[in-house]
Amino acid sequence: MTTPLTRARRLRPGDTVRLVAPSGPPKAGAVAAGIAELESWGLVVQCPDRIFDGRGYLAGDDEARAAELVEALADPDVAGIFCARGGYGAGRMVDLVDFETARHNPKPVVGYSDITVLHQALYVRAGLAGVHGPVVTTFAAGHGRGTAEALRNAVMTADPVTVEVREDEPGTVLTCGEAPVSGPLLGGNLSLVVDAVGTSTCPDYAGAIVFLEEVNEEPYRVDRMLTQLRRSGVFEGVAGFALGQFTDCADSDWDVTVEDVLRDLLGAFGVPILGGLPLGHGPDPMTVPFGTVATLDPVAGRLTVESAVA
Repeated sequence: MTTPLTRARRLRPGDTVRLVAPSGPPKAGAVAAGIAELESWGLVVQCPDRIFDGRGYLAGDDEARAAELVEALADPDVAGIFCARGGYGAGRMVDLVDFETARHNPKPVVGYSDITVLHQALYVRAGLAGVHGPVVTTFAAGHGRGTAEALRNAVMTADPVTVEVREDEPGTVLTCGEAPVSGPLLGGNLSLVVDAVGTSTCPDYAGAIVFLEEVNEEPYRVDRMLTQLRRSGVFEGVAGFALGQFTDCADSDWDVTVEDVLRDLLGAFGVPILGGLPLGHGPDPMTVPFGTVATLDPVAGRLTVESAVA
């Protein structure tokens, strides 16, 4: 990325935030739980009716979803943007977004899963740090208080974000390396990292700490995606890999685990790997900034990331 990185102002009690739906249409009941959580932080939440406009698996047509995001970015009364849900569809609208608006109106944009598309694009095209954290509908899933508190701290303080490895996460067996490494934290959902290859919103991963997570993909599919990334060369020169939760990625037909695949294909890069991070689609996921400098410490079992907000 050649554009200098910009961090948006942190959110404060009394700030107005807006919900957007750049991917799939959310369910009203699930959104209500998220609104209640955000309001408990002292935020004023705007929830436009149009986020519920369904067009099959999309929350309205591509032009409308792009315009919705740009409108939220341009509105001087809106201090932050929270994506209602993931699903699918951000990749269809991302090239319709006016990134100059984002560049001149930096705001924290929060989401994960399909929202990886927006984090990549805002980083590459507008130089904006993002917040890889729960979408609004996540709060209807009954996660522990730690999930909400991690997101609140990530958007309402400028403190560095620290995520510790959880020993009960299967990915802990993948950790290797003898010393800390640092670089911008990039990546997100593996499927969307792959989808960006060859597009104008694919980040430059040289020197980066690459964070990856996935859900509902069998080991051979994870193998296929990682093989594509290896063959494309986009991971050449990475500083390390930070691996989150690979949820429901088993296959009973073959005696191969997703950890086997990750060890085989990522281990070939010869860089430190930190596995077992509670980031992604699993129980009680944490929040991390996107694009700011991170330090991966495989010995201490810790990922520390500079705040996405200032």
